[in-house]
Amino acid sequence: EHRNLPFMLELRYLFSLLVSSKRKYVDPSRAVEILKDAFKSNDSQQQDVSEFTHKLLDWLEDAFQIKAEEEREGEKPKNPMVELFYGRFLAVGIHEGKKFENTEMFGQYPLQVNGFKDLHECLEAAMVEGEIESLHSENSGKSGQEHWFSELPPVLTFELSRFEFNQALGRPEKIHNKLEFPPCLYMDRYMHKNRDITRIKRDEIKRLKEHLTLLQQRLERYLSYGSGPKRFPLADVLQYALEFASSKPVCTSPVEDIDVTAPPSGSMGTQTVQSPIDHQGSSTTSETQPPTQRTVVHKPFTQSRIPADLPMHPAPRNITDEELTVLEGCLHRWRTEVEMDTRDLQDSIGRIHRTIELMYSDKLMTQVPYKLHAVLVHEGQANAGHYWAYIFDHHEKRWMKYNDISVTKSSWEELERDSFGGYRNASAYCLMYINDEEKHLMQEEFDKETGQILSGMDTLPCDLREFVKEDNRRFEKELEEWDKEQLRKFEQEKMIISQKTLKQTPPPAAVPLNEPEYMEQPTRTELLEINEETTNVIAQVVAESEDKGPEAVLQTPTDNTPAPQAANQRVVEVAIPHVGTFVIESEEGGYDDEDTSRS
Repeated sequence: EHRNLPFMLELRYLFSLLVSSKRKYVDPSRAVEILKDAFKSNDSQQQDVSEFTHKLLDWLEDAFQIKAEEEREGEKPKNPMVELFYGRFLAVGIHEGKKFENTEMFGQYPLQVNGFKDLHECLEAAMVEGEIESLHSENSGKSGQEHWFSELPPVLTFELSRFEFNQALGRPEKIHNKLEFPPCLYMDRYMHKNRDITRIKRDEIKRLKEHLTLLQQRLERYLSYGSGPKRFPLADVLQYALEFASSKPVCTSPVEDIDVTAPPSGSMGTQTVQSPIDHQGSSTTSETQPPTQRTVVHKPFTQSRIPADLPMHPAPRNITDEELTVLEGCLHRWRTEVEMDTRDLQDSIGRIHRTIELMYSDKLMTQVPYKLHAVLVHEGQANAGHYWAYIFDHHEKRWMKYNDISVTKSSWEELERDSFGGYRNASAYCLMYINDEEKHLMQEEFDKETGQILSGMDTLPCDLREFVKEDNRRFEKELEEWDKEQLRKFEQEKMIISQKTLKQTPPPAAVPLNEPEYMEQPTRTELLEINEETTNVIAQVVAESEDKGPEAVLQTPTDNTPAPQAANQRVVEVAIPHVGTFVIESEEGGYDDEDTSRS
């Protein structure tokens, strides 16, 4: 018991995180590590899921009991695990001629799956052990017992036994048989208070099933008629006989008209053919003249055809019209009678099935409804597999699938496919039903002062609320650190990529110093045009200087105009498009065309 309280605390933390954590999933490792110690054994064998569930419920029950005893001294403590998951049944029977009656408590109710088609058949078999007649007969020495539920828990759990030990192979095997279970289960027929009514109905169902067996055997004779290994429906046999009798009669044997002397396929043969002239002549002529001989090519496709007078199916050789009339009348009448008998048998079997199904549908036997709340599924074999669960969301009115960290919307159709069995290797091993009359189990919680609906964090007690808030703060800090780490990695990757790019890029060409750089370089054609334009401008300036004198063409000096170097030196600035400004220097009326352009 020293482990129970720490485990209980870990479960409180775990469930509170499930209610209000901001994380996508909650890590249950701490609680699982504590629970794993309970399953350590010398043989180190893996425990099955039923043993795990039993141990879990036992620990929770013990932990609640210790807590309840600490809080309520002198009073009888209430254990919520017992109140929610445990019920009582009455075992009534006869052993060696003596009657007995015992009350027992149960948590998970075990049910055998093999040999049954639905949950009610499993329950009926589990509620009766031994001979049924011995339980209510006065002069019987047989042994047997019945189970009747005297008190059902709010949460009713059925443990489906889908594993059995194969004695021949010496190993456990999983039962993959299909087992149906309803979304709403009425438990009235299994209650002790309805014992007398249920026994009457069980006797009636037993009588109906015996009658049903006889009808099914009789129907089988109609549907599988014959004494040999191959059997056919009797109505079809009569129809075939009628078709045979109505076929065109043939007088010859089915093998007489086949020419066994015909040459084999692909060979050449000689055939005697009488000419039309000989055929039309007198008998004397035909007798004196020999028949005409000609060679005929063998044609397998035309010669292998069935003669026109040979029927495609067997037929009687000799049958009179009177015989055929009588036979057709009898076969028609017999076939009609067989079809009517077959329909009557099928209708009777269907009515008995419906009567059995509706045996417990009256109002008196539908007072204890249980709604399916959760289905635990196992996929795999006896030695290994995968587990997941379907849980009904009572607020959203839909099924949810809980598969590890994945929680998705589901449907009843998907649940049926994965849980009933017979599809792949998946099937339900545990069913949890909730008493539909106890609505408070699934209702929203309300604040006692404000009357508002409580949800999420507000449903938790103060200590757990602070625990969850602290965990959420740690989670937010983890997110910030994660973001920083991702940013740091991104910068590192960016720097590495940049360095690789620099190594792969060739160095730029060296630029000469003290020379002008242009954003756009002129083409060869443009340079030719510029040179021609420059020559024309210079020639024009020189001509004007000679005619009008240098003062007429000199421009106003600016800060950028170089000062004259000597008294006899003249300077003229000429602006040339696309090139720049040219300075023309002259001494004693002469000009030098040296280019000293400034950008």
